[in-house]
Amino acid sequence: MDYELAIEDTPETVPGGTGILLLHPSIGETDRIDTDFFKTDTDHFLVISTRTTAREVEQKIEHYEVDESRATILDTLSIERGYSRRSADNIYYVASPDDLDAIVEKTRQFLESHDGKLRFSVDSVTEMAYYADEDRAYEATKALLELLDEYDAVGLFHLSKEVHDQETLDRFRELFDGVVDLAEDGSVTTDF
Repeated sequence: MDYELAIEDTPETVPGGTGILLLHPSIGETDRIDTDFFKTDTDHFLVISTRTTAREVEQKIEHYEVDESRATILDTLSIERGYSRRSADNIYYVASPDDLDAIVEKTRQFLESHDGKLRFSVDSVTEMAYYADEDRAYEATKALLELLDEYDAVGLFHLSKEVHDQETLDRFRELFDGVVDLAEDGSVTTDF
């Protein structure tokens, strides 16, 4: 199954199983790319949020006018920070951003329980590495990429260029089928 991409300077379509790495500056405006990724050719999508709470993700989706009925959110922060959790069918929780096994398992559950064209984003791998460690984040990323293949889905993985050294960026880059490199001025270069 092919998926349309609405990200500038990328192929018109990519096959299911494609993992895309979004390299961005720390203060980069990634929301636009993330929400463009979800708006097109998607039946259901999952936002794996290690950086913001479910409430903040919902606000972003609403602000960028993405169809909320297609959204599921995996909130990894609210429990650890002691925030109240709003129970809803479309929000999953794990204990903390370093509970990588639970993140992978909840992602599998999402993919198993939805049909059609499925996408997910990981916002962000940098936070996973911060809370766990780089090697565990790398292994979790590999496991999530395997799920894309298994379920014929596509994924977008955020990684900050300013936090990691070049060796780490290259190590992660090798895992992916395509790279979207967001500059501080908002311009995009890609490699597919």
